[in-house]
Amino acid sequence: MTVGDVFGQAAWDYDRIRRQLVPGFDRFYGAVVENIPFGEEQEIRVLDLGAGTGLLSAIVAEKFPRSRVTLVDLSVEMLRMARRRFAGEQGRFEFRTMDYARKALPRTEGGYDLVVSALSVHHLTHGDKRELFEKVHDSLAGGGYFFNADQISGETPEEEALYREWWLRRVREAGVSGEDLAAALSRMRADRNATLGAQLVWLGEAGFEGIGCRYKDHRFAVYNGRKGHGNLDNGKDDDG
Repeated sequence: MTVGDVFGQAAWDYDRIRRQLVPGFDRFYGAVVENIPFGEEQEIRVLDLGAGTGLLSAIVAEKFPRSRVTLVDLSVEMLRMARRRFAGEQGRFEFRTMDYARKALPRTEGGYDLVVSALSVHHLTHGDKRELFEKVHDSLAGGGYFFNADQISGETPEEEALYREWWLRRVREAGVSGEDLAAALSRMRADRNATLGAQLVWLGEAGFEGIGCRYKDHRFAVYNGRKGHGNLDNGKDDDG
């Protein structure tokens, strides 16, 4: 069974259990939009990788009402839920069912101003993560940003064990049911978490500047990088 199949089965109930399974949900997702350095009325082009039901896209789109958003996900069922979420805003959202780790990323003229992802990249092998960061860099306009809100592994086996114990305690305190916890643990078998330090290094190797971690709470982190204005792969000038 593929990752897309696993998450497709959970699509109908994904939003409800997400808050229970992500300790500090509001601060975690909020750290993305709070650190995006564009004006709220700017017309920005956004690419959401592993968009699922559109949770992060909805938060970004609400803060930036003139944005246009392309949602990419491996699961047909997840994107079906996302289409329902944005049904009232025809033309503003585009949906692509594809494996972004295996295919070229969708393109837009001049490049994207913002690429985001939440709780998706950790499913990739470490080699695929590094390749993805290069593809994201290439897809951005000069001065564009990449934000990833994701799971990370501990820097040591002891820290990793601490992260797991912390997470289990927090989700049980949040009232997650035994059935939902068992399903989450089953999905987590597909996780290939990398350390935060390694991923920041990989962003640098991909050409990103201004790299940093904007939020971290044990297993959950938000980090970002910027494409320099000198990197004009997409033909967009410095004033773009």
